[in-house]
Amino acid sequence: MNGKLQPRRQGFKAIFMETLSEMARRPVYWIGMFVLPLFMSVLFGTLMNDGLPTRIPAAIVDLDHSDMSRDLTQNIAGMQMVDLKDAEESFTSARESMQEGNIFGFFLIPENFQQDLLAGRKPVISFYTNYTFYIPATLLFKTFKTTAVYTKAETVQMVFSTAGVNGGSGVLLPVSISARGLNNPELNYSIYLTNSFLPCLFQLMIMMMTAYSLGEEIKYGRSRRLLHQAGNSVLKAVFTRLLPQTLIWMVELFFMVSLLYKWCHFPMNGSWGWLLLSEFLFVLASQGFALFLFCMVPNLRLALSSCALTGILSFSLGAFSFPYESMYGGIAVFSWILPTRYNFLIYIDQALNGIDIYYSRWWYIAYIIFILLPLPLMGRLKKYMAKPVYVP
Repeated sequence: MNGKLQPRRQGFKAIFMETLSEMARRPVYWIGMFVLPLFMSVLFGTLMNDGLPTRIPAAIVDLDHSDMSRDLTQNIAGMQMVDLKDAEESFTSARESMQEGNIFGFFLIPENFQQDLLAGRKPVISFYTNYTFYIPATLLFKTFKTTAVYTKAETVQMVFSTAGVNGGSGVLLPVSISARGLNNPELNYSIYLTNSFLPCLFQLMIMMMTAYSLGEEIKYGRSRRLLHQAGNSVLKAVFTRLLPQTLIWMVELFFMVSLLYKWCHFPMNGSWGWLLLSEFLFVLASQGFALFLFCMVPNLRLALSSCALTGILSFSLGAFSFPYESMYGGIAVFSWILPTRYNFLIYIDQALNGIDIYYSRWWYIAYIIFILLPLPLMGRLKKYMAKPVYVP
């Protein structure tokens, strides 16, 4: 493998066509560049068509069996989020049912609830949710808490009416609150989650395929031939080697945008042009970041591990599932060195909020920085390509 160079066609076209031929016959490229990204795009695009989970299995433990507890049970059963199963007879049976996965939570009405409430003895209502399943548990908790608050307010209102006090509602709620979900009034989880997780997935695959295509050239001693074909120009060699992947990734990301905004009808309040430019630069930025990591560790195994670790951590450090403002300072800084973070910020600005491009200009500049990031290290990469060393 490290012997004399075998005759090969030289130039841009030769490298480009040989790269396409290799991608066509290697299963790893088909799986990493087509099967997984497209499958996940369709899966995430159709996974939460209803926006929010509804009719979450839950139970109620009524230890009072009074008129007020029965009214409370009917109120819970009428909630959109709750699918109230048969009432449990005790706390123990309800807990066991939740541990077995039959329900995601239960509402406990204590003994003598009505009697204590009317006597002003402040009975305690308890509700339990299984946070192993985060989203259904959160929605159940919100529903149970709302029901408990309304029950308390209804009781106080009844006491006011019995005492002949008019306008009790003004005492209970002196300030009226009007809450509106801007740009996502249905509170559709898919509109938020899909547009953060899918770019994360694409970034992971783009980075890994970039590192793989360059790493195997060095590992198997083919990098010298690649340099020879490129006229000993490392920039030309890397650019031509990655160009077929770049074009394919761009087509797939444009397909993702069409799937989400045309077929799934996600809100688009800004410019299509700026959003598509973001996806175009996102591909180049992800490749540039992967190339930077590869230049730092020009070894197939180590480069793949670095790209995989960075890509996986993007799902949490990208500040999608946990807000950036609440992170520790030493951790939060890492969210700003990930291309997918800027893709999400541009999506929020341009698609959801539809604000002027002036306010998103720094995010596009960040893309350009990622693209230019590996340039100072290209000399280091050329040295390893010119004298490849096999490392298992």
